[in-house]
Amino acid sequence: MIHIELLSLKNDYTFKRIFGYRGNEAITIDLLNSILKDKVSKINLNCEKILEKDLYDDKIGILDIRATINDNIDCDIEMQVVDKDNIEKRLLFYLSKMYTGNLTQGTDYSKLKKCIAILFTDFNLTNLSHIPKYLTKWNFREEDYSKIILTDAIEIYIIEMPKVEQYSKNSELDSWVKFITKSGDIDMENSNDAIKKAKEVLEEISQDEHERYLAHLRQKHILDQNAIEKAGFNKGLKQGIEQGLEQGTKSSQIQIAKKLKEENLDVDIISRTTGLTKEEIDNL
Repeated sequence: MIHIELLSLKNDYTFKRIFGYRGNEAITIDLLNSILKDKVSKINLNCEKILEKDLYDDKIGILDIRATINDNIDCDIEMQVVDKDNIEKRLLFYLSKMYTGNLTQGTDYSKLKKCIAILFTDFNLTNLSHIPKYLTKWNFREEDYSKIILTDAIEIYIIEMPKVEQYSKNSELDSWVKFITKSGDIDMENSNDAIKKAKEVLEEISQDEHERYLAHLRQKHILDQNAIEKAGFNKGLKQGIEQGLEQGTKSSQIQIAKKLKEENLDVDIISRTTGLTKEEIDNL
C-alpha cells in the first residue's frame, strides 16, 4: 500500500478545499451541527475559485468559507494559524460588513439575515485564557443581566484547537477538531460517516500534484508570517515598523529589510513588507 502524506487541514487553503467546495455539503453540515445549537439541514456554499495570488493575501474573505444556512443565515468560517494580536477586532469588523451587506436599497431592516462567524484558531487567545473550555459563543448581552441577549442577529463562535485535549467531552465537535489537527492519526472505524468522507476527500486532494502545489504555497506564506511574528515585527516592534514605513525613509526600510533578511525570510515577503526592490534587498 502506497503511503499518502496528507495535507494539513490547519492550512486554510486545504481547510477551504474540504469544507468550502460544492459536493462536500454533507461534510460541512455535519461540522456545523457539531458547533451550532440550531440544526443545519440545508447549506449553499459560496465557492470562489482560489487563485495563486490569493494564497499570499491575509485579508479575511478570500480563504474563508462563506455559506448560507437554511436559506436565512449567512455564515463565515475561518481557519487561523498565525497569532495576530488584533484577531478579535478583525473578526468583528468583517462580521459587521457581512451583516450590513445584506441591506440593499429599499430593503426593510427586518429583512436583514442573521450572521454567524466561526473562527478556528491554532493558538490560544490571551483574553480567553481563563475560560475552561475550547468552544466559546459570543453575542450581545446586557452587562449586569448577562442572561438577557439584546439580539441574536450576530453570533461569534471561537474554537481554540490547542485546548481540545484538555477540555474534551467526547462530543462530535471533539472528533472534528481532533480530525482537523491530526488527520493521519484518527481511528476511522469509530468516526462518523461525515468524517470518513472528509478523510476520503483529503486523501484524494493529497495525491493531486496541483492541489499539493497550492497548499505548499500557502504553507510557505504561513511559515513566513510566523517567522515575522517570532521576530517581533507584528507584536513588540509593530509600531516601529509602521512608523518607519509611513515616514518612508530609506534608512528605515533598509534596517527593517536587514532584520527580516537575518530571519531568512523570502525576498518577495521582504519586498512587500518594506517596499524595497528585490535588487536592493539582494545587495544588503
